[in-house]
Amino acid sequence: MTDQSSSHPFRVALCQLAIGDDPARNLAAIEASLAECDADLAVFPEASLVRFGNDLVAAAQPLDGEFVTGLREAARRHSIAVVAGTFEPADSGRVHNTAVVVDAEGELVGSYRKIHLFDAFAFSESDTVSPGREPLVVDVGRKIGLVTCYDLRFPELFRSLVDRGAEMFVVIAAWTPGPYKEDHWITLARARAIENTMWTVAVGKAPEIEPPPSGGPTGIGRSLLIDPMGVVRTDLGGFPGTAVGTVDDDATERIRRLLPSASHRRIAIGEVTEN
Repeated sequence: MTDQSSSHPFRVALCQLAIGDDPARNLAAIEASLAECDADLAVFPEASLVRFGNDLVAAAQPLDGEFVTGLREAARRHSIAVVAGTFEPADSGRVHNTAVVVDAEGELVGSYRKIHLFDAFAFSESDTVSPGREPLVVDVGRKIGLVTCYDLRFPELFRSLVDRGAEMFVVIAAWTPGPYKEDHWITLARARAIENTMWTVAVGKAPEIEPPPSGGPTGIGRSLLIDPMGVVRTDLGGFPGTAVGTVDDDATERIRRLLPSASHRRIAIGEVTEN
C-alpha cells in the first residue's frame, strides 16, 4: 500500500450508482465511474454486487470471487482506492453484508461485515444476513472507519472507530425510502460528524427511475460529504452521479481548536475518566 502523508490533500469520490440485478453490469458501472474519477478514494454504495430484492444467498461470492477480483483489477488500473458493498457466504446458510476496502495497488486491505442489521420499518435483514462482530479501521492514505447503512443509528460504533484511530468515517448504504427516512439519513450523518468532529463520507444507492424486476426501490441517493462542523459540503440529490471532494485537514484542526469536544471525552469503554 502506498505510504501517504496525512498532510497530503485527500480527494474522495462519492459514486452514487443505481445498482441493479446483474453483478457483471454493476461491476462495469463501477469501472466506468473509476475511469472518470480524479481521487485518492472512490466510495460506492452498500450492496454494489447486487441490489436488495434478489436471492442474496445465491448471489453471494467469496472475497476471492469474480466481483471483488474485478474491483481489485479496476482499482489497480485507475490507481484509486475503493470501498464497495458486497455479499459473501456465511457459515449459517445466510450471507454477510460486507464492505470491502481495496487500495490503489489493487490489494484487498480490509473487509467489514455489517454489525447492526436492518430489522425495522417492516424489513427483516437478519432473515438472510448474518451479523458481523468487529468494527474496522483501514489505512488507505487516511485511516477510515467503515460503517454500513443501519449502523448509522448507533453512535457507539462511531466512538469505537475513533478509539481505533479513525481519521474519517466512510458510510455506505442502500437507505430505503420510508416515513422520515431521508430526514433521518441526513440528520444522523451530520450528527455523527458533529459529535466526533470528523469528516464523514456517506454514499447511498441512487433510486431506480423505473421499478426493477426484483422489486421496489432500495435507495434514496443523497450521498453526502460532511465536514467536522456538520456542514454538508456535497449532496448528490436523488439521481445517479459522481462528485469529488477534498478532505481538508486544516479545517479539521481549526474546528477542533474551536470545538475540542473530542479531547473533553470522559467516558471511554464504559468508564468515567479523570479530568
